[in-house]
Amino acid sequence: MPDIMSSRLVGVGVGPGDPELVTVKGVNALRAAAVVVVPVMAASDGTDGGERGRAEATVSHYVPEDKVVRVVFALNERTDRARREAAWDAAGARVAELLREHGSVAFATIGDPNVYSTFTYLAQTILELVPGAVVETVPGITAMQDLAARSGAVLTEGTEPLTLVPVTAGSAVLKEALAGPGTVVAYKFGRQAAEVADALRETGRLGDAVWGSALGLPEESVRPAAELDGTPLPYLSTLIAPPRRNDGRGGKL
Repeated sequence: MPDIMSSRLVGVGVGPGDPELVTVKGVNALRAAAVVVVPVMAASDGTDGGERGRAEATVSHYVPEDKVVRVVFALNERTDRARREAAWDAAGARVAELLREHGSVAFATIGDPNVYSTFTYLAQTILELVPGAVVETVPGITAMQDLAARSGAVLTEGTEPLTLVPVTAGSAVLKEALAGPGTVVAYKFGRQAAEVADALRETGRLGDAVWGSALGLPEESVRPAAELDGTPLPYLSTLIAPPRRNDGRGGKL
């Protein structure tokens, strides 16, 4: 059994879905770990729902299947706090068990492990359950970077600020951000697409905004926000709403 004091948990950002966007450092971390944990969405009874997540699909390009361990997380539980906490405890205990058994565990997370990631909560739990464990992260390409590249949208120029908003916090938070300066990026807005379209229209941001979902995957969609018609979109849809830039080249410097 490995020395607990040498246990190492590494959160590896594997990007938005395109396996070519995993960094060399990320691939090396996945291959160096004894096991690679991928988060699995729980079914209604709290067990493995069987769905293959985006992180698992990406990891499969770089490590053998027998090295991957699926661990159920309450990724979709927002209303029942007690149930969510119980699920987190169970997931943390499972990863702690893997750490004690193998010594090194990589946790694959879409995007970046320090940006709205499941890994943040897991790391907190592991530090409590496995004293002395080392927790590290390997950054990953974010959905906003990928969408900017695929759509041609420029995220920031000169002195412009960049505001990132999860629409799960409510459309009012998004509207407040859109009323401010700089580029606004909205994550997880698919279920509130109609409210997002209204907020863009009310703040004069609709014309230059773009949205995308399933980036880098066969079902990818990258479209102008002006085409939003209120139809719900995939949950993990991303929006980029740049500010008006009428000052010419370098005008924001």
